[in-house]
Amino acid sequence: MASRHWVVSLPVENSASSLWNRLQEQISKHSFDTPLYRFNTPNLRVGTLDSLLALSDDLVKSNNFIEGVSHKIRRQIEEFERVSGVESNALTVDGVPVDSYLTRFVWDEAKYPTMSPLKEIVDSIHSQVAKIEDDLKVRVAEYNNVRSQLNANNRKQSGSLAVRDLSDLVKAEDIVVSEHLITLLAIVPKYSQNEWLANYETLTNYVVPRSSKKLHEDNEYALYKVTLFKRVADNFRTNAREKGFQIREFEYSPEAQENRKARVRKTGARPRKFEKFSFAVVLY
Repeated sequence: MASRHWVVSLPVENSASSLWNRLQEQISKHSFDTPLYRFNTPNLRVGTLDSLLALSDDLVKSNNFIEGVSHKIRRQIEEFERVSGVESNALTVDGVPVDSYLTRFVWDEAKYPTMSPLKEIVDSIHSQVAKIEDDLKVRVAEYNNVRSQLNANNRKQSGSLAVRDLSDLVKAEDIVVSEHLITLLAIVPKYSQNEWLANYETLTNYVVPRSSKKLHEDNEYALYKVTLFKRVADNFRTNAREKGFQIREFEYSPEAQENRKARVRKTGARPRKFEKFSFAVVLY
């Protein structure tokens, strides 16, 4: 269960240390088991009152924007975990658990020099978060593209004979291709196999007798090959379709098979890790 934190900002009257001590004392009276952590922020160059008032509207917009991007990243990570079935222990900030990051917060002077005007710091944070959002969109698009390719490959490999890729089911010796002859692949419903065997030779002229052979079958269909003259191939396709037999377009090519296998291996390879998206901002 995720921890819940309250960030409290109090005006300093005498000293920050005395205020901190009083706060600890008051909280302990009413909730002795509630831990308190001091959120150390440096003294920033606030500027004039007019500049601070002008900046206040920008701070509201920046806060809403940054919060929105944070939730978007969180939802995307949760989606990745749901799809992959692998849950990480927790979201982190630069590899540090969120609870630890908040309770041990240290201002990053290198990224956000305290000598810079407050508006420059706010603009810098806003720009960096905008870049993170753009990077996230690109990575998500890449992820969805790879996921679509994997789903397509899975359908080709595990779908029925009517839709799946046939390359791994057909061998070179199954195909006859010459100047005059061609081998076609027919998808026959399992309950119609006897009808196919009884009628394929008469679907058109010039079909090679007894050339049909079953190559594979699944729960719904059987895959048959048949050899005939090229000049009657179109007529055979038409007549076969009218009888409820599907002629799959297929051209045997060892090079194409190797290329297909290479694409499957490449697409199915473990995707490169998404770079970390992390930021934590408290603006006053």
